[in-house]
Amino acid sequence: MIVSIGVGAVNVPVGDVWHIVVHHVTGSGTAPPDPALDQIVWNFRAPRVVLAALAGAGLAVSGAVLQSAVANPLADPTVLGFSYGATLGAVLAITLGGSVAAAGLGVSTAAFLGAMVAGALVFALGQRRGRMAPTRLVLAGVAVGYVFLSATSFVQLQASPDELRTVLFWTLGSVAGAQWDQLPTVAVVVMATTVLLTLFGRRLNVLLAGDESATALGVDVHRLRLVLLVLSALLTGTVIAVAGGIGFVGLMIPHLVRLSTGADHRRLLPLTALLGAVHLVLVDLLSRTLDRPNELPLGVLTALLGAPFFLWLLRRNKAMD
Repeated sequence: MIVSIGVGAVNVPVGDVWHIVVHHVTGSGTAPPDPALDQIVWNFRAPRVVLAALAGAGLAVSGAVLQSAVANPLADPTVLGFSYGATLGAVLAITLGGSVAAAGLGVSTAAFLGAMVAGALVFALGQRRGRMAPTRLVLAGVAVGYVFLSATSFVQLQASPDELRTVLFWTLGSVAGAQWDQLPTVAVVVMATTVLLTLFGRRLNVLLAGDESATALGVDVHRLRLVLLVLSALLTGTVIAVAGGIGFVGLMIPHLVRLSTGADHRRLLPLTALLGAVHLVLVDLLSRTLDRPNELPLGVLTALLGAPFFLWLLRRNKAMD
């Protein structure tokens, strides 16, 4: 993270970055000698790097939990429709502008509400006789996702060229506009949810054995799956609301961790959060250095990196058969 903060259109030595960050965090030491570097490091780059780490951790953990909850290795926030709901909410906020602002909603709030609405629909449609059915959940997620995607496309057709550019960049993901006042809520949700889900580690391990085995071992499978889905929707909606649509993180990172550490969720979830954070920090670094001074959306790079890796993973890992 320190290296990433120092690299950009204007490179800042790692020593200066460390000095500035320590000064602002602890209040100790002398003030940075160059106000311009202090502004670049603390006000522009540090918030976006921290947000990238939080977003990567949140999406990766959400993907790992969803894959276990619905017993599908391809499950992630996009497959279950959460991402599409958040995208529709944000696009409506951008295109309607004043009407949404008059209702007291910003882009982030609208995206969060969109993810929650999508999650509620998936939960409702994914039940059979009052109980969650993993296969129905995935199918419901795909169907709801396409409905929201169609609605988003229709809204985009009505947008002006300026609005369309903003919509396109947001839907592909970006942390360029990160500000310090956005981070406390995201940090609390990501860290608290990750810790809470890790505490469910034993139950998640039991869930991997199948519903019948889990029930025989005293686990209320229906209630556990509902709690896991609600927490995943909360985590995904919070992240997408501030970072936009970023794909493949929740799909790729959990599999990478499982290959190296196994499927014990007590280790899997903390390591998934850590690797997801590192992954998105590096992707953000690439997004602003590959085509300086222009910036690439995060979703473009995560897809370019994630899709080939996942195809390679499918070919190499016989356990996925």
